[in-house]
Amino acid sequence: MTSISSAVLGLRKTAVSRAFGSWLGRIAGGFLILLVLTAIFAPWIIPFDYAKQDLMNGNAPPGWPHLLGTDQFGRDVLSRVIYGARTSLSVSATAISISVSVGMALGAAAGYFGGFFERAVMTVVDLTWSFPDILIALIFVAIIGPGLTSTTFAIAIAYLAQFTRLTRAQIVRLKGETFIEATINLGAKPSHILLKHLLPNAIAPVIVVGMLAIGDGIVLEATLGFFGLGAQPPTPSWGAMMSSGTAQLFLSPWVIIFPGVAVAVTVIAVNLFGDELIRALDIRDRIKGA
Repeated sequence: MTSISSAVLGLRKTAVSRAFGSWLGRIAGGFLILLVLTAIFAPWIIPFDYAKQDLMNGNAPPGWPHLLGTDQFGRDVLSRVIYGARTSLSVSATAISISVSVGMALGAAAGYFGGFFERAVMTVVDLTWSFPDILIALIFVAIIGPGLTSTTFAIAIAYLAQFTRLTRAQIVRLKGETFIEATINLGAKPSHILLKHLLPNAIAPVIVVGMLAIGDGIVLEATLGFFGLGAQPPTPSWGAMMSSGTAQLFLSPWVIIFPGVAVAVTVIAVNLFGDELIRALDIRDRIKGA
């Protein structure tokens, strides 16, 4: 596992620094850093209690002291958008981390050992790959019930096939390299070959695709929240806020506009910074080859 940690550390030192080298990378990366810090410290920086209702001040337009207005229950929209970032980012990042970890384990084992295990894994993966991500997530949440935990695992399962296929493709490509054949001839154990040689050399494109998938995970989390299957009241999430704002669209459009803008800007920033990482690592062809 030390080699994998070293590979991740090397990716952070080289690729991330290169990604910040362009003005586009600095803008997108700076926004993401600010957003993450905002989400972490949300309980201390929100101007109002996100769950506090003030029915006498419902649907108030943007102004002072509610800079982004209030919803139909008089709750401060700015506070809910800030805290919604905490919900959406944590769910998406956790889900993608689970998906990357499990997908790399399955893909690496399938690509290295081959045979029946590979056929079984890839058959299941290809079956899930044939369904839209939103459909897989909806089915999973419908079975185990709504909530943040079920949403997290639903997103993880929805993107599992992507990382399994990508990791397997990288392992199959690397398995034929001379240094791997030499390691095998020296009598190294499969676990040593996988953890010390194959996975550290295959991890870069998987991590970058995982970075891009966080943006997709935010959209999927917002979609599930919009359908009432994600965060449950009074916990705010961007999708749930947009769902509640549809009923008041013409009366208080700011309730749906501001969380929608937050989703859009965040996903754009993730994609732009992910593109800069791909350019920094020059792995576009390796990703497409999966």
